[in-house]
Formats: sequence, structure tokens, C-alpha cells
Amino acid sequence: MSEPGQPIDFDAFLLLIGKLNYAWTNTESLLIHLIAGLSGMDKETATVVFLTLNTTRARIDMVERLAKLPRISQAERDRMLMLTKRIQGQSALRNRYNHCIYAFDGEGSNPRTILMRIADRKDKLMMGQVNDLDTAAAGQVEDAIAELTQINRDIWQSIADFDYPG
Repeated sequence: MSEPGQPIDFDAFLLLIGKLNYAWTNTESLLIHLIAGLSGMDKETATVVFLTLNTTRARIDMVERLAKLPRISQAERDRMLMLTKRIQGQSALRNRYNHCIYAFDGEGSNPRTILMRIADRKDKLMMGQVNDLDTAAAGQVEDAIAELTQINRDIWQSIADFDYPG
């Protein structure tokens, strides 16, 4: 991109969001192998479990809970919990761009997001958080894609290290 905070081409940003979603989905699907390995089930059965758990949070909870079983070694547990923590660390950015609307000024430029979430505080509701789509935002997405790519590699290494079904 260019200097942080500068305007960006919206089409280029959408391509980044597509890459982010690809990296996310591809990495999340690897939880199937972690579920299989930690539970002792075959990959086909783990796929059914993965697909039955219809949220990322539920899938990560499953991996974390299986990792905490007493029969799981400390090294294996630590690795699984570290991996799930890293995945969760990328979820806020992914959610920001997947649960928002995109808005523009009257000329169709200066793109920004409006978050479609209600924050319920003690005595008020907050909604419609606005974020500019600029080179800084694009840089955050690029960083998230790079981290998800590394998490993906680290999961595959863990699958090999712990002899999980591949």
C-alpha cells in the first residue's frame, strides 16, 4: 500500500478482505485435525463434530476442552492452547470486516466501515462504530493474513509432531 492513514482503493481493500476470509477459513478448518488428534477419533468423525459446532467460538472451545483432559501431555496442551489463543487473537479484526456495512461520502469515496454490533453498557447502548478504510486499516489486514498463514503452518507442524490424523 502506501503511507499509513492515506486513502486506499476500495476494490483493492475488498481483495484483501477476500484474502483474509480465505486465510481464516482455511486455518479454522485445521481445527478438524486438532479435534481428531486430541479426542482419538478419525478425521471423518472429527469433520462431523466440526460441522455440527456451528461457530468458531464453539470449535475453539472444543479444542481447548479436549486439550485440558488429564490424559493430554503438558507439552501438547500448551501447544494447543497457544494455537487457539493465536487464532482468537485474529478474530476481532476478521469480525470487524465481516459484520459491518461499508459507507462512502456523497462522491462515493472515503470508504469507511460501520460496525453492526450493539455494545450494551450500564446505562446506554453504543452502536455504529465508524472506522476509516485507509492504508493503516489495510496494513492491519495484511498483518492478520500473515499471522493466520503462520498459525496455519504451526498447526500443520503440530499435527505432524503429535501424529494427529492428517
